[in-house]
Parts: sequence; C-alpha cells; structure tokens
Amino acid sequence: MLNFLHDLLDFIPRIPLASWADTTIDVIKDVFSFIFNPISVYLRAFMEWMVDIIGAVPPIFIILLVALYAFYISGKKFGLAAFSIVGLWLIYNQGLWTQLVQSFTLVLIASLLSVIIGVPFGILMAKNNIAQTIMKPVLDFMQTMPAFVYLIPAAAFFGIGYVPGVFASLIFAVPPTVRLTNLGIRQVSTELVEAADAFGSTPAQKLFKVELPMAKATIMAGINQTIMLVLSMVVIASLIGAPGLGREVTRALQGANVGTGFVAGISIVILAIIVDRFSQGFDGKKKG
Repeated sequence: MLNFLHDLLDFIPRIPLASWADTTIDVIKDVFSFIFNPISVYLRAFMEWMVDIIGAVPPIFIILLVALYAFYISGKKFGLAAFSIVGLWLIYNQGLWTQLVQSFTLVLIASLLSVIIGVPFGILMAKNNIAQTIMKPVLDFMQTMPAFVYLIPAAAFFGIGYVPGVFASLIFAVPPTVRLTNLGIRQVSTELVEAADAFGSTPAQKLFKVELPMAKATIMAGINQTIMLVLSMVVIASLIGAPGLGREVTRALQGANVGTGFVAGISIVILAIIVDRFSQGFDGKKKG
C-alpha cells in the first residue's frame, strides 16, 4: 500500500513553481520598469543626499540636540538624556557614526512611507467593512511571512542598496499601523460620533476632529511598532546591500569577528532604544 502511494506521488509531475515565479517577476519588471527605475534612481539619490546632509552636521551638535529633546519628552528628567549622550558618544567613539547616520536615514524614510501608506489604509478599513474583510488576510500574510523572504522581491525589483532596504522594510513593517489605526477608530465612543453627527459635522470633520484625535494613542502605538519593525528589517536588509550598522554585523558574521559584531550590535541596540523612546514621546506622554 505504501509503495502504491509512493508511486502515485512520483506519478504526479513536479509543478514548476520556481520557473513560474521567475517568469512572473520578469514580466512585472518589464511592464512596470517605468515605475521601478525612477524610484530606484531618485529615491537612492535623495537618501544619499540626506546622509550627506546629516553627516555634514558636527556629531557633537546632533548628540546635544538629541539629548535636549530626550530631556523634554521625558518630563525634564535626565535619565534618557544621559543615556542618549553616552550611547551616541560611544557609537562615535567606535568609528560607526557614518553607519549610524545611514541606518537612521533608512529607518526614517521607511517609517515615514509606512505611516503615509498605513494610516489611510487603516482609515479605509475602519470605514468600510468590505475593505476590512479583504485586507485582513493580506495583513495576516504580510505579518506571518518570514522577514528574509521580503528581500527577494526587493532585490529583484530595485537591485541592491538603499532602495530595496526601504521597500522590504515598508512591506514588513506597515501592518501594525494599518491594524491599530483601524482598531483605534472603531473603538471611538459611539456617543461622540453620534454627537458629531447631531451637530452636522461632515465626514471629514468627524474624522479629523473627533475620531483621529480620540484614536491617537492607539494609532501612535501602531506607529511605534512599525518603527521598531523597520529598524529590525533595516538590519536584515544589509544582506542585499543596504548600508548602515547592519552591514557591519553582516561583515562580522562573515569574518567570524566577534568583537566587531558585538560593537555593531550594541550600536543597534542604542539606536533602537533612542528611537523607541522618541517615538513613544510623539503622543504627548512624558516618558521617564
């Protein structure tokens, strides 16, 4: 019986999924090259320009500016400010300042694009049950797909460097913003929505003056999660040439250089903590 089943499995020809995938990618690249090529060229140039601009600012000025903002958002407490000063100085001391600027630029651009795309889609899901039904499985798929898989289409469409890193980070990190924007708006008190309707508010007025302000904390939690996912993906994207601290980790792994990898890893942790606390501070809450 087992031999019969085995022979039956062998009788079924192999489905050429790999070749189908290759053909599909090639067709998409050819058809939409007028989109992919300008994005690759101009976005890379813009990000390189940003790295040059930020890199031209004296590190001591950036460190002090970050410390002042940390002091402000923490409720005028010195803990986060002191950590920012010591952490950023350590990165500079280890000769990784340029890589820090590159990683920060990648995180900034990918996070901004994730928010610009994610919040409108979250609003659409909150306002339209059909859209929510369609988008939920898509978001589930995006969140369950292993992070490394996103590197394949990113490299196929945009080559290597900054742009595929942004693309892969965007796809990987946008779901939390979409989900929590949808959740936040749906959790707004029905009494408040009915009161806005009673006063004759237009849908736009109701959205921007009632629903979004009331959902702000939930939306910001989603944005914070997105930023953290972007940071993790930016590190992984070093495998397809994305510059920054992640590239240093990759080089250390390839050369079995424990010390270099440890320093780069600590630098990533410092950046992650600072970015996390700053993004939490955007919602107006003072963090200690």
